[in-house]
Amino acid sequence: MATPYKDYFDLMPCYVTVQDRELKLVDANQRFRDGFGEIDGRYCYQVYKHRSEKCEICPVERTFRDGLNHSNEENVTCLDGTEVSVLVNTTPIRGGDGKIIAVMEMSTDITDIKNLQRQMRDSRRRYRTLFESVPCHISIQDSDLRVIEANRMHREAFGQGLGRKCYEIYKHRTEECTPCVVRDTFHDGQVHLHEEVVTDQHGHRMNVMVYTGPLFDADGNIEAVIEMSADITQIRQLQSQLTSIGMLISTISHGIKGLMTGLDGGAYLLNTGLKKGDQERVTRGWDMVQRNMGRIRSMVFDLLYYAKDRELEIETVRAVLIAEETVRLFTDKADKLNIDLKCDFHPDTGSFDVDPKAVHTMLTNLLENALDACRTDKDKPRHEVGFNSYREDKNVVFRISDNGIGMDRETKEKVFSLFFSSKGTEGTGLGLFIANKIAMKHGGKIDIESTPGAGTCFWVSIPAQLPQAGIVESYVPEVQE
Repeated sequence: MATPYKDYFDLMPCYVTVQDRELKLVDANQRFRDGFGEIDGRYCYQVYKHRSEKCEICPVERTFRDGLNHSNEENVTCLDGTEVSVLVNTTPIRGGDGKIIAVMEMSTDITDIKNLQRQMRDSRRRYRTLFESVPCHISIQDSDLRVIEANRMHREAFGQGLGRKCYEIYKHRTEECTPCVVRDTFHDGQVHLHEEVVTDQHGHRMNVMVYTGPLFDADGNIEAVIEMSADITQIRQLQSQLTSIGMLISTISHGIKGLMTGLDGGAYLLNTGLKKGDQERVTRGWDMVQRNMGRIRSMVFDLLYYAKDRELEIETVRAVLIAEETVRLFTDKADKLNIDLKCDFHPDTGSFDVDPKAVHTMLTNLLENALDACRTDKDKPRHEVGFNSYREDKNVVFRISDNGIGMDRETKEKVFSLFFSSKGTEGTGLGLFIANKIAMKHGGKIDIESTPGAGTCFWVSIPAQLPQAGIVESYVPEVQE
């Protein structure tokens, strides 16, 4: 090359070579010679890669083939053994007839850039590993409360919920929760803390402690919020039962007072009826005493079952006898509430090995819940509660249904939770919790279906035989006179 172009060629801040069709180095600038040595008619792959054969993908060959510029990233090795990352660009050199006589290859050292990219990838990989491995549920939410990222533990618990609203995933709700700590963080940019009860994709409820923090964009604006939820279910389950009982007693004190008032009223009618020889007054008074004694008994049994994890006293019992005894407790109440109580106990239901008192308590709580669901429903002219028993494979099944107020999905998922009640101040939050506990202690389960406004159905399934059960003589039901 003639000066001054040769000077420009040598001064270019990259490695420049000219190669013929055989990939032999025809010329090279000074930077190339300093880095890789003299060309001496060697081939590019011998100099750059210390290879004995040409590279599989060669931009110089491609330029000879199609006459176009090509680029590629390569790793080459200098004279001192240093490995350098280069960005290769090729351009054709044409003769007077327009034919390609050589190709100029310019290789720019991008080692620092590649190192930075590698460090960034490593950093992202480390943060991603940390994000995925943190032992809590992590999600990132946009301003519409849609989940745009979630870690492994979150996906395992709540499924693939990307793009869905957080309250749909956690609570199966159709509207935003109140309060919403994610919304609060979007509003003030501060970290917020709140305890929640959520339901995973398998229907299991969890107590979680929720932390939220802002994620900022390059301009300092909040573009998303990260939400971290730590599972504290076991901590809540291990809370002092004495404290819980204290809370319970304070919430049901008004109920106890009402029951005592009812007893006093029944005793007054009974005494005055006896003095006056008024049999009707005696009957009314005794009915009131019996009814309130039954309520007190039910409440005390609930407290005992919660306060003490008593061992089951297993007996071989005819399932129909327990069902019939339970129904007798509610016949009068159903009549007074104008509720049609329909029973169908299949004769093939047979016997099962259970604690009869426990099963009686369980069925009592379920029937009472069904009657209350009808009592609080003001939209229907007539209500009905069904109580059935039958045999299904090796299980005894009790089915209790009603056409009362029903439950939405969120209520249905919480209905067996301790102290949860949809009855407001009328409920203790113990009845269905204890019913479910009794079923599970017998190796059984309670399934539930419910539709708001249409009603609810409970299926209690209990194995007919408990393994290694200590069986005693058959149970004779207790009958109130």
